[in-house]
Amino acid sequence: MNEDNKSPFEKEYKIAWDKYSKTDLKKVFDLSEKYIDFMSRCKTERECVEEFTSRAEKKGYRNLQELINQGKLLKPGDKVYAEIMGKTIALFVIGKKPLEEGMSILGAHIDSPRLDLKQNPLYEDADLALFETHYYGGIKKYQWVTLPLALHGVIVKKDGSRINIVIGEDEDDPVLGVSDLLIHLAQDQMKKTLADGVEGENLNILVGSIPLKGKEAKNRVKHNILKILNEKYGIVEEDFVSAELEIVPAGKARHYGIDKSMIMAYGQDDRVCAYTSFEAMLEVENPEKTCVTLLVDKEEIGSVGATGMHSRFFENTVAEIANLLGDYSELKVRRALANSKMISSDVSAAFDPNYPDVMEKKNCARFGKGIVFNKYTGSRGKSGSNDANAEFIAELRSIMDKHKVIWQTSELGKVDQGGGGTIAYILANYGMQVIDAGIALHNMHAPWEISSKADLYEAKKAYYAFLSEA
Repeated sequence: MNEDNKSPFEKEYKIAWDKYSKTDLKKVFDLSEKYIDFMSRCKTERECVEEFTSRAEKKGYRNLQELINQGKLLKPGDKVYAEIMGKTIALFVIGKKPLEEGMSILGAHIDSPRLDLKQNPLYEDADLALFETHYYGGIKKYQWVTLPLALHGVIVKKDGSRINIVIGEDEDDPVLGVSDLLIHLAQDQMKKTLADGVEGENLNILVGSIPLKGKEAKNRVKHNILKILNEKYGIVEEDFVSAELEIVPAGKARHYGIDKSMIMAYGQDDRVCAYTSFEAMLEVENPEKTCVTLLVDKEEIGSVGATGMHSRFFENTVAEIANLLGDYSELKVRRALANSKMISSDVSAAFDPNYPDVMEKKNCARFGKGIVFNKYTGSRGKSGSNDANAEFIAELRSIMDKHKVIWQTSELGKVDQGGGGTIAYILANYGMQVIDAGIALHNMHAPWEISSKADLYEAKKAYYAFLSEA
């Protein structure tokens, strides 16, 4: 086939690396270095919100609740943020146009699959101390055994004081882990399906083996662990009841591949899109329409609860913004939401040559071909998907091409193969135009996920272009 007979996709949507100048390459690798640092430090939703809040305040964002308490009004160009329970954050740059004409919204989630400690987690068995866990989100349970794991989270004592805990990240820290059955005795286990080979109730974390002195005492190894925790953090066993402690892969995010073209990190679904959305948001100044970046919790378990997208947090925050603009009415808030346009910034699945049969090659994402637009996600006949309308996609095509963003389109696997969902449909319930667009991954939902540095760079460009033009 000669060049003239190629389809537009074959002619225009080449691999991103081929188009980069030396200046572009420096930008790609500079962004990836900052991202690797972020992913190495921020492994829970609370840690993400703390990081985003700190950086936003340095860029001139003010706490919305403080402005409400002070009775201060907002004006075009102002930057504000609101957060809820330390797990979800929304950032706004007030536009020149009335709020009721709509907003340009980026929405990503900052929770990721993991193991959570149960409320009464610590026990002793066979002279070993262990933590019991309950897995969070969709995981392949067998992937979590024999890995070095870390403990991240908070414990809140009865007096209201909060203790931040991170064990397993410093070089001198111990790591934790889930054991697996040795191959020599695994005859029965090996006959089970992958789904049943490791059971959820057996994802118990080994945390110690030294007993307290005193042969007459019971559970001496458990009590030694409690002694260590009390000496270091001032906590007692009952404090686990008011704790949020997460078991995550230990260690830093890394450059991946001999050419360092990719990134390996825990939690890239969906912090890779959250990070690039946030970076794009920080570059927005004095927009025509109000710009929003919404980074939420609980997507991996259905967007439920006060910090999930199904809550009224965002709607209530928009109402407060309208009020501080001196132009509040319920009707205007409804119009603001209905007239908005949104990119649901969430990851997609990249084609993997090791598993080609689950993808339809003409409609799947590839590493290095830019941000991925998913017109729909869902499964079994698009069930649960948003399915963006053609007019909105045409507008986005124009914006991406104007800003020279490299982009591609994809489905999430073959028809009837499986599928997935995002927060897109929840915002679409307001009547706004919404589409999923994010970065393609290998190993999605595994302890270590892989992304392309080129796609990271193109996603940030795409999100900024959308906020600037939509």
